[in-house]
Amino acid sequence: MSDRYDDSLVSEGQFEPGSNGLVLRNLRGIVDPTAMDRLETAELARTVDGLINEVDRDHRFFAHDICHMHERWLVGIYDWAGRYRSVNMQKDGFPFAAASRIERLMSLLEADALKRCTPCRFQNTDEIAHALAEVHVELVLIHPFRDGNGRIARLLSTLMALQAGLPLLDFSSIAGAERKNYFAAVQAGIDRNYAPMCAIFAQIISATPAARK
Repeated sequence: MSDRYDDSLVSEGQFEPGSNGLVLRNLRGIVDPTAMDRLETAELARTVDGLINEVDRDHRFFAHDICHMHERWLVGIYDWAGRYRSVNMQKDGFPFAAASRIERLMSLLEADALKRCTPCRFQNTDEIAHALAEVHVELVLIHPFRDGNGRIARLLSTLMALQAGLPLLDFSSIAGAERKNYFAAVQAGIDRNYAPMCAIFAQIISATPAARK
């Protein structure tokens, strides 16, 4: 995880003392990565359960909704929950949006893809897959938060899919070896090529039990 952050002098760029650089500095003083994974997973499940009962089919998502999801999930764990990151980030040599551009890019996401794609009330699977793919790719490329961006992007996709009348999406197909193809699909979005991610979401939709026919 340490290769993703390039500014250890800022609080968001620090790790919990005693964690050997494996756990982000946190409000609980947790140093064991397994314990932190369990806590984050439990809190995410709680957040998902709450939001799926609160977000209605006519809701248009805004940037502040995404910040709220992140804060609701990680509040009490990290002091930067729900706030845009102030450190630059990269993964495997691939840089995400510069921290100084995040607020502007999130505003553009709100005015463009989120405005066109939410509420996600499209009538066929291809249209739904494209809407999910575009919003997902653009959000991941911005990577607005210090951590948890992929999970927040999947949560947003889940809520959008529910608006479209789909059941809860099963993202297990992008785990393991398929992560390479998933990340390549994210990178393709730099050129606004959403076709690879559309294919991934089409597969997720078709593999999800009781998915729309």
